[in-house]
Amino acid sequence: MSHTNNHIDYVEFTAADLGAVKAFYEKAFGWEFEIWGDDYVSFKSAGLEGGFLRAETPSAAGALIILYADDLEKSEKNVVDAGGEIIAHHEFPGGRRFHFRDPGGNRLGVWTLAS
Repeated sequence: MSHTNNHIDYVEFTAADLGAVKAFYEKAFGWEFEIWGDDYVSFKSAGLEGGFLRAETPSAAGALIILYADDLEKSEKNVVDAGGEIIAHHEFPGGRRFHFRDPGGNRLGVWTLAS
């Protein structure tokens, strides 16, 4: 899959039972999944790629919308300069990302491929 700089690229949900949510979306919509350990499954063939993170209770804030950046550091600087607040940094197999709050209080993420 190709990724486009500064575009919405991924959506992440939470679920307490990853096996049940995986089985549901496979059966209901034909989504294909990849398992990334005990706490994460990603999906494709859904129009937009995404995943489910294991959490005891679903996020009251809803899904985490994730944008792609060619240059993660530049994107982080742009977010801060525009008035956003950086709230987390993560590294994972294949990439890195940060989470931020926009001035309206919305939580989003920005990721890039591992270099």
